[in-house]
Amino acid sequence: MAKTNTQNVPSPIGENASRIDAREKVSGAAIFADDLQFGNSLLHARIKRSPHPHAFIKKIDITKALALPGVKAVVTGEDFPGYIGLYLQDRYIFCRDRVRYVGDPVVGVAAISEEVAEKALDMIEVEYEVLEPVLDPEFGASPKAPVLHPDLGQYTVANFIFPQLGTNISNHFKIRKGDADSAWDKCKAIVDRKYRIPHIQHVPIEPHIAIAKVDEAGNITLWGSSQSPFAQRNLIAQSMGISQSKMRVIAPFVGGGFGSKAGVSMESLVVAIATKVKGRPVKLLLTREEEFFTAFVRQGLVAYFKMGCDEKGRLLAMENTFYWDGGAYTEYGVNITRAAGYSSSGPYEVPNIKTDSYCVYTNHPVGGPMRGFGMPEMHAGLEQCIDELAYKIGLDVVEFRKINCLKTGSTLVTGSKMHPTGLPKCIEKTAEAIGWGKKALPSAPTKRRGKGLALMWKAPAMPPNAGSSAWLELAEDGTVNVGVGGQELGQGVFTVAAQMAAGALGVPYESVRIATPVDTRYSPYEWQTVASRLTWSMGNAIVNAAKDAKRQILDTVAESWGEIAEDLDIVNGVVISYKSEKEIPLKNLVVYGLPKPGGQGWRGGPVIGRGNFMPTYVTGLDSETGQGERAVVHYTTGAQAVELEVDLETGRIEIIKGVSTFD
Repeated sequence: MAKTNTQNVPSPIGENASRIDAREKVSGAAIFADDLQFGNSLLHARIKRSPHPHAFIKKIDITKALALPGVKAVVTGEDFPGYIGLYLQDRYIFCRDRVRYVGDPVVGVAAISEEVAEKALDMIEVEYEVLEPVLDPEFGASPKAPVLHPDLGQYTVANFIFPQLGTNISNHFKIRKGDADSAWDKCKAIVDRKYRIPHIQHVPIEPHIAIAKVDEAGNITLWGSSQSPFAQRNLIAQSMGISQSKMRVIAPFVGGGFGSKAGVSMESLVVAIATKVKGRPVKLLLTREEEFFTAFVRQGLVAYFKMGCDEKGRLLAMENTFYWDGGAYTEYGVNITRAAGYSSSGPYEVPNIKTDSYCVYTNHPVGGPMRGFGMPEMHAGLEQCIDELAYKIGLDVVEFRKINCLKTGSTLVTGSKMHPTGLPKCIEKTAEAIGWGKKALPSAPTKRRGKGLALMWKAPAMPPNAGSSAWLELAEDGTVNVGVGGQELGQGVFTVAAQMAAGALGVPYESVRIATPVDTRYSPYEWQTVASRLTWSMGNAIVNAAKDAKRQILDTVAESWGEIAEDLDIVNGVVISYKSEKEIPLKNLVVYGLPKPGGQGWRGGPVIGRGNFMPTYVTGLDSETGQGERAVVHYTTGAQAVELEVDLETGRIEIIKGVSTFD
């Protein structure tokens, strides 16, 4: 038998591996929520929604809808009095006393077809008393605005969110570093600007979809396109007053999310309806129109930036006021507000900063997370101000950024120290690659060409105790099945999970499979697939599970061979001894074990590795100053430059070159 080559065995980490889900997806075999089959018992749900941005509900008459042949259930908010919400529990599953945006769910219908359900909606009569709406977050934060949530003080809220009772402010995050008020007199140049950033809809290729079934014992199963199956289980169960053990969420492949399928949006609606038709699955699929006005949107922002520097271009002070348009309810908005606050300096060291970041209730659709979690919106204005300040002081914008950018050990906006960062190198490489300082000539007399460069930073905005777990099981043939609770949205996380498991255990990448779909009954816990965190957090859990499995395997072999585990290793799916040069394939021992020395029984058995991970070093921030030891696990920093050409006659913009460098 040929000996295993232990030299130069390639690690799957960093390799250009084939996607683990590629064959399923390109062949059409991948199962998405709308592909699930439930037979003739399937009912279809439709939602009667508010036509008004703000109104009291005076009366609901469902009599005619209930009498329509084919209608199996009609539900209203009177059936479900519990609140629901991720950080701030501020909404009912169905509206009870008032509606707060066009599209707010008022009545749910389950029928034998979508056509019958739609007809039933037309037969439902709702009487409203129209109220003054709040359509601008800056106005909404003022004392003149009508209060949209008079019960704000009664809502359950996370301990790091600070609602202001008697107002529309669902969170007020403050930064007070140094003394910004007295620093302005020392500034040689000052820029003061206001920016507006609009709402954006995520538009994933797959609309929101959920199917729910409740059995006669009250056990609920929810199938859906979800970034947050465990959060959905926990939040829906809590709102409905049932044990989490009676709530199961199964999440097949997701056709894009970008944040819109995080938390709970429409899923609780179909669960509520399903409780009225036990034994029959109920399906709710949003139309593309509904996606735009009823699903989560990226929050709008009104931002005020003021910043000043000395004669050498060094930033001295910054003052920011952010009014985030959280919409009618604040599933994620309050935390985006927080993230923007503790990132409000941008990737710059500023000794004096004053920031007030407000999440404001308005009568717009619910603000949710979207790629960047508030950072693109904030940076859009901040980086323009940096350019203007550089121009005012007479410095090149790249040099200005080199002077002020964060370096290892810099004091951050929260008072903590910056971890090792390559941001200065990112600026240097980006400027070099774009040809900064070299004049770019236009391709025609009617065109103009220019270059721009901006910096960024981002932290995963999550609670300090957001955890991950994983399990790893070996089969008789030595293949490895990995269980995770993170979700594949198209970003390739299942492939990364397989690479990390293979690398940590010492097996070929091709021998690793990921257990799908994610199922809260059988999959290990994962907080959510958000915050750019899975490779790091879930990845650490996978590595720990692989280490646990590897320890079991090496201990078994060490006892059987009469050696010590420290002399053993797993290479390419084979256990080897560096001391005796013995070796044995994993498939020969991972299920049935090995005989003990002298034939006195057996050692080992089926190998299942278990691992979890939670950052232990994130601390809280002072509610009045925003200062603390370590607000986030890690910041990503980077620089990006673009060369573009504008046609002065047509207005057409052509991007000639783009460069991005990140650390």
